[in-house]
Amino acid sequence: MPRAVTLIRSAALSDVAEYAYAATAPAEARLIFLAGACPLNEDGSTAAVGDYAGQAAKAVENMRTALKDAGASLDDVISTRVLVASTRQEDLGTAWKVVRDAFGDHDVPSTLMGVTVLGYHDQLVEIESVAAVLDA
Repeated sequence: MPRAVTLIRSAALSDVAEYAYAATAPAEARLIFLAGACPLNEDGSTAAVGDYAGQAAKAVENMRTALKDAGASLDDVISTRVLVASTRQEDLGTAWKVVRDAFGDHDVPSTLMGVTVLGYHDQLVEIESVAAVLDA
């Protein structure tokens, strides 16, 4: 099945970033705007309390589920914003590694941000995303 998302890399920008700097989707693509994927278990409890990597993994898992329910997958994501409740770059890096690894070769444009607090008790990570699909 053809993909709607085209990742754009620039030779004029640093290659240090582990993501494409831009992405496009054609006009006929259906856009999917996901709520922030949180590290919540099915019963509403926060998963992996105190564990940035564990919470990032659970958030990715929940994002995959929301994407599947919308008729998409991680390969259809056009951008992400990863929010990490920490002022320490190493905590941001820990969460980012999990998210980045989940996307593999589909290195979508992303923003990684440290924030003061997130919405759920003991929550450390949240992943916002937008996807684009070509419906048959």
